[in-house]
Amino acid sequence: MTDEAQQYIDDMVTSRGYVLDYHKVMAKQDFTFLQAANGIVNAAYLNERLLDRVTKELIFICCLTVIRAPRAQIQAHIRVALKLGVSEQAILEAIEITLPEAGIVAFQDGFEAWREVVGADGLEPTVEGFNGSSN
Repeated sequence: MTDEAQQYIDDMVTSRGYVLDYHKVMAKQDFTFLQAANGIVNAAYLNERLLDRVTKELIFICCLTVIRAPRAQIQAHIRVALKLGVSEQAILEAIEITLPEAGIVAFQDGFEAWREVVGADGLEPTVEGFNGSSN
């Protein structure tokens, strides 16, 4: 791996707060393409124009939830949002917006990504259900 590609990956972590596995592989296998693809991401996501980074992270979390992106990708953006100071509750509210338009399955995937990152727990029933268990 060239020093330039390594520095590029390190800079991505600094500017984005994360890198995905495909970024790491592309840096080694097709660095020129990674730079080109990342240019679009920089223009749309990292460069602040009218929307600030917090707003873009919340939009990104919603979009990734709606398209049912891999959980690790959703979680990467949840972690960035938390580091930017977004509350756990605000991130959950953003994910909840996906329910009416994307449906319960997409919402549940996003919710599980959020729950795993923030360590949220719930209440257990104190009565037995119809199947004879409390699960």
